[in-house]
Amino acid sequence: MAIFGSNNNTESKPAKAPVTNTSTTIITAGALLKGEITLECDVFFDGRVEGTMHSKGVITVGQNGVIVGEVKAPHLIVRGRIEGTVDVDRVEIKENGYVGGIISSKEMVIESKGIFEGESHRKTTQTAAKPVQEAAAEKPAEKKS
Repeated sequence: MAIFGSNNNTESKPAKAPVTNTSTTIITAGALLKGEITLECDVFFDGRVEGTMHSKGVITVGQNGVIVGEVKAPHLIVRGRIEGTVDVDRVEIKENGYVGGIISSKEMVIESKGIFEGESHRKTTQTAAKPVQEAAAEKPAEKKS
């Protein structure tokens, strides 16, 4: 699909620099994919995946979409169903969306009527805190007067 317009301006304009990764892969309802799918772009998925789906872009699971397995991307939008493990920076479970399993994310948004069943782990960039016993052992001894 294209959008056309008219421009009566006769001035020449400098060419814009090409933008990379502006494409979106669309997989429609009725498609069944098994195995590992790795993409460099955004993907809109409305079929069924049994395996892993990794993308460097946004993964959008449409209302008919089902993923059984592993999902890894910077951003995940769920309108359909995911069962398995999710490793993302941001996950959005939309109305009627469902995620069952383990989610590791920096941000999680669950809209009204969205469903999440499972475990949620918060990803951080900081190192894990030391156990209490190790931290106490490193404290300097208090002086007694």
